Amino acid sequence: MLLDFAKYEGAGNDFILLDSREVPFPSGSKLIAKLCDRHFGIGADGLMVLGASGRASCDCSMRYFNADGSVGEMCGNGGRCFALFARHLGIGTSRRVTFDSLDGIHTAELLEVRGSEATVGLGIIRVNGIRTGEGWWFLNTGVPHYVEFVERLDGVDVAGRGAAIRRDGRFKEGTNVNFVEIAGPGRIRVRTYERGVEAETLACGTGATASALVTNYAMQHDCTDFQVVMPGGTLGVAFVREGDGIYDHIRLSGGARRVFRGTIDCDTL
Repeated sequence: MLLDFAKYEGAGNDFILLDSREVPFPSGSKLIAKLCDRHFGIGADGLMVLGASGRASCDCSMRYFNADGSVGEMCGNGGRCFALFARHLGIGTSRRVTFDSLDGIHTAELLEVRGSEATVGLGIIRVNGIRTGEGWWFLNTGVPHYVEFVERLDGVDVAGRGAAIRRDGRFKEGTNVNFVEIAGPGRIRVRTYERGVEAETLACGTGATASALVTNYAMQHDCTDFQVVMPGGTLGVAFVREGDGIYDHIRLSGGARRVFRGTIDCDTL
């Protein structure tokens, strides 16, 4: 089976993009894991499938899969790459793409398109509460996120501590894990262990969003526009705080880029 694909990245978070409007993708966790394998496949942090949407208000539909083949509700950096992929396919308008995913409907603004790359602002779902514990915070920005503040980010064992917290019984469906260092007013540094990738990634859009919201909630109450510095690049997170742990009009912004396109013979995987 020959499969046409495109490879995109946003802040070093990389994804396989597939158009299934005419040729359905035979999704299965084993095939997806093989495609995402960095040694024997294409290599990616996740895979997204574009299809037709059943909603009149949406231009298309996005289904996201983690690198291990499991279904993911949403991915912030992936959503920005998906919007650019849709634009490259001629879907939506020149400036806007609206799509549905498992966590709801998202609108992406293509702020500046430069051929194979663009600056994209993506709407993130409303956050209706933040759960707190001793030295940690937990919320859902499309997927579940644990947030913990640290004094020195470079000294954190992200792989070891992240893996332990990710499967902690406090979090019923598992969680992504973010370690946050305050770098100044409206500026934070973040490293994330991603559920489904089961490793630290260069960036995580929903993790950047969760970290910025918790920083506002716990420390910088007057700041609603953050720069989030991750190993793969810097993302912007802006929002409106509507109440205690309630946030809306959340926007994640940053670059997205098509790296290459190709065809792979899935029978060789």
